[in-house]
Amino acid sequence: GARQSQPRLIPPPPAPPTRLQQHNILNKRWHQPSHVITIPSPNASAARPHQAAPPLSRQTTLPRYLREASSQEATSGDERMLLGEEGEGKYHVLLTANNAKYVAWQSRIMYYHYKKVKAANPDSAMGGFTRVLHSGAPDNLMDEIPTVVVNPLPRGMDQGYVVLNRPNAFVQFLRKCDIREDYIFMAEPDHLFMSPVPLWATPTRPAAFPFFYINAKDPKLGPVAQRFNDKGGEIDPIGNSPVIIHKEQLRQLAEPWSELAIKLKRDKEANSVFGWVLEMWAYALAAANLGIRHELHDEFMLQPPWDSSFNSAKSGKRSHIIHYTYGQDYDLRGQFTPGKVGAWHFDKRTYIARAVPKNVPLPPKGTNIVVVKLIEMINEATSNIPGW
Repeated sequence: GARQSQPRLIPPPPAPPTRLQQHNILNKRWHQPSHVITIPSPNASAARPHQAAPPLSRQTTLPRYLREASSQEATSGDERMLLGEEGEGKYHVLLTANNAKYVAWQSRIMYYHYKKVKAANPDSAMGGFTRVLHSGAPDNLMDEIPTVVVNPLPRGMDQGYVVLNRPNAFVQFLRKCDIREDYIFMAEPDHLFMSPVPLWATPTRPAAFPFFYINAKDPKLGPVAQRFNDKGGEIDPIGNSPVIIHKEQLRQLAEPWSELAIKLKRDKEANSVFGWVLEMWAYALAAANLGIRHELHDEFMLQPPWDSSFNSAKSGKRSHIIHYTYGQDYDLRGQFTPGKVGAWHFDKRTYIARAVPKNVPLPPKGTNIVVVKLIEMINEATSNIPGW
């Protein structure tokens, strides 16, 4: 008789990845966060003359690794450079960076948009700007971006995790410099200002952006975090950037943050579990250990491709910064293709050894409007920065 055909068993489609899984997919090619930022050096044309600042009180002796890293550039005695602008209700933007080409081109674009937004909004809270270059020597951007040079950690201490230099750079900056503004805005090279960020911070309560992956209630992350939570208090879901914080609070926090970042990196379990956001956990834990709670503002910034509106997804408020840490992949219809390189693709990590070129092609019609805005802002900056 005729052979009866058997029905084909078609497996059900796989469940779509969660936001955290997609987040990990997009970052699997890069061990360190996009905020590998470096800290600038003094330059006669960019920095103000050295002026006496009030003595910086120190309750404890600096750890040996901080003394070594600070020894070459630290100013003598209690003399510190005085930087920034006069005026109440202002913050000073501090951008930490190294001298890598990858960081340099991002820093130039970031500074271009800071200047543009500040000039268009003279009554905003935006004050002065300093790049903190933690490479130990001046670079070729000293005349373009106001810069203070500090030293990197001793050789080998960062174990290839460059971001570990970030808190150490703030420690050194606060030892050698003072600012006229009362507040500090800790920023990263891949932050693009669309509008002025309001001064949300107070002398006792900083303002920060909430990151969904800094979650002390997560069953995998939480137990490790609690090992370093000395007081057992709440751990804010934050990193150190973007953060607006009173300068005296940052003086209190910088050294514990730097020491804890080193400690977490040397701890096998913490290093494995926290991975490329370990330094963010160090900041959140150091703040918790000092009883410092942050006011959370999800309208601080957008993170394409996840954000597809200029308003915050949670609060509905207009956001102020675009943070382009993730790769952007879209097909020719403008549809997002997470985990797969799209027909249209932009990832800042493509440009590690060279600067992003002028006139990056715009994404296809129908693409996320925040991604379109990102490329427009990059192209505007590269077209207007001299010598690009």
